[in-house]
Amino acid sequence: MAVLVAHTTTRTLEAAKFNLSGFPTSIFLNQIGRFAVPLFLMISGFVLELNSGQKIDYIYYFKRRFSRVALPFIFWSLIYYFFVYTNNSDNIIKVLLTGNASYQLYFIPTLCIFYLAFPLIHKIYKVISNKWVMIILFISQMYLLYNDYFIGEYKFVDPVRITFLSFFFFIIGMVASHHKDEINTFVHKWKLLLIPGVAVSGVYVFWEGFSGYLKTGNYLAYYSTWRPSTLIYAVLFGLVFFHLFEKTKLQFSLIKKLSGLSLFVFFVHVIVLEGSWSLFGKNLFSLLSGNVFGRLIFDPLFFGIVASVSFIIAFVVHKIPKLYRLTG
Repeated sequence: MAVLVAHTTTRTLEAAKFNLSGFPTSIFLNQIGRFAVPLFLMISGFVLELNSGQKIDYIYYFKRRFSRVALPFIFWSLIYYFFVYTNNSDNIIKVLLTGNASYQLYFIPTLCIFYLAFPLIHKIYKVISNKWVMIILFISQMYLLYNDYFIGEYKFVDPVRITFLSFFFFIIGMVASHHKDEINTFVHKWKLLLIPGVAVSGVYVFWEGFSGYLKTGNYLAYYSTWRPSTLIYAVLFGLVFFHLFEKTKLQFSLIKKLSGLSLFVFFVHVIVLEGSWSLFGKNLFSLLSGNVFGRLIFDPLFFGIVASVSFIIAFVVHKIPKLYRLTG
């Protein structure tokens, strides 16, 4: 959902010619969803470590990871490359390696790198989970994020660059899987500080992106997820929401059903977004953007349409036996 919010509001800001001051709600929604990819990486590390024994059956492990993520990634990359964004100047091999068939796919090759590295990290877990090692990794990650965001973007190929900028998210997810009870106890004890902390850090991420763009004119000031502030924001968000889900058993409600469709929605929603924008979104934006009230309701309305259509398509496709293995 947060990914969809980021992408639908980005389209709004593009249509508004990056007039962030005139569309404060759009940029606010865009920024508070920046926990999405970091949290996804944390969850990936968490679940992998949680479900792994002392010894890993490498053939079964790689086969399962390939079928769950890599196969749908290849399928959708081909769809975007040949039918949606057909003016891509890179060959298909490079597109698959970099994840640039469509803009939402960029971090999947990085996720695959973490999948490949996981058996090794799992083997040295006792070393890497030492508190002093974790502190060093945290400081290193903050340093890399600071340099990339404030000084100058690292000139590595995207999967490598994003791996350097996100390794701590994956590792802290692995470590968290061994401390579920302690996390719940910690959040319950400190929730009066942690919940406002999530709100404050989210507002800071918004202000950082908003003010950064106004100062520099560089859209990456708000479009980039990889900043020191988003690390703090994503970790706090993850702590609080893990406790909330465990406490209320939300994982057994409608949210569980929606999450089962979410990988497909992640892959397909950009097609839905582009189609909706071409059919009516552009005209709806022109109609509503002329007044304050119209600007307030456009983003929730456009997001609601894109999300609803994407989930409906996912629901229908998942009714076809075995097809989800190809499509996610």
